[in-house]
Amino acid sequence: MSTKIHPLSDVQTDQIGENTKIWQYCVILEGAQIGSNCNVNFNVFIENDVIIGNNVTIKPGVQIWDGITIEDDVFIGPNVTFTNDIYPRSKKYPEAFIKTKICKGASIGANATILAGVEIGEYSLIGAGSVVTKNVQPFTIWYGNPAIQKGIISKEGKKQ
Repeated sequence: MSTKIHPLSDVQTDQIGENTKIWQYCVILEGAQIGSNCNVNFNVFIENDVIIGNNVTIKPGVQIWDGITIEDDVFIGPNVTFTNDIYPRSKKYPEAFIKTKICKGASIGANATILAGVEIGEYSLIGAGSVVTKNVQPFTIWYGNPAIQKGIISKEGKKQ
């Protein structure tokens, strides 16, 4: 199988791995890197300074801004919101955007908000609608506003 890009998407990067599918109405800027076997659903925006690993699923309505790294095997639910600037102002850009990292195997539920500068640990689970304001340890379950740790989860996705 080969990479598939829907003709109604604007994909400016050539750094897309094998077997990745990009559906309609996506905009992916030229500096973005996307791994193999990914599924980028419709209406997704990916900025320049973004690295996405292999086997990543990004559901509809997600915007991934400069400074965000998403490692292998990550699931990002519909309408997840990422930020990359703690003090945003119109037409005033920081010297560098704050880095955010989503580690291997993590899952982020629908409509969660991930604030700039956090790291979401390996295989952790963020509940739908949560607002993540600080680092999340690996193999943990977090939800709420603000999100707090509510449990432990296995690599296979089973609550401990």
